[in-house]
Amino acid sequence: MATAGAGGEVRWLDDHATTAARAAEALGAPVGAIANSLVFTLDDEPVLVLTSGAHRVDTDFLGSRLGGRLARASKETVRDATGQVIGGVAPVGHPAPVRTLVDVDLRGHDVVWAAAGHARTVFPTSYDELVRITGGTPTPVVPPAE
Repeated sequence: MATAGAGGEVRWLDDHATTAARAAEALGAPVGAIANSLVFTLDDEPVLVLTSGAHRVDTDFLGSRLGGRLARASKETVRDATGQVIGGVAPVGHPAPVRTLVDVDLRGHDVVWAAAGHARTVFPTSYDELVRITGGTPTPVVPPAE
């Protein structure tokens, strides 16, 4: 994280924070300020989606925006792509660059909390910093509300 230029200090939680709700409760933060690190495959290539904990990625919507079929990655694909296990995947620190998308809904929070590579670690960041350190593409991950 330091190599990527993240400014926040890693915080160890008392318990595993493998869901946005658990992380939000442990931090006293809104669930929407939790950046879930989810690995999908887009036509068999891994894609990291950093999404607000306030909603689920709409795979049909996002896949259509990206011009392919988006599906949840297997735990083996997650490990191969990120070097980390499901439940604690950090947005950076992967063995090789992973195409990354950053949910635009995260920009509504002054502080965004992301996993730090272990199910009991998180770090504070901002939306802008998250986009910068990941080289991610800001994108909606759910259709706009009508």
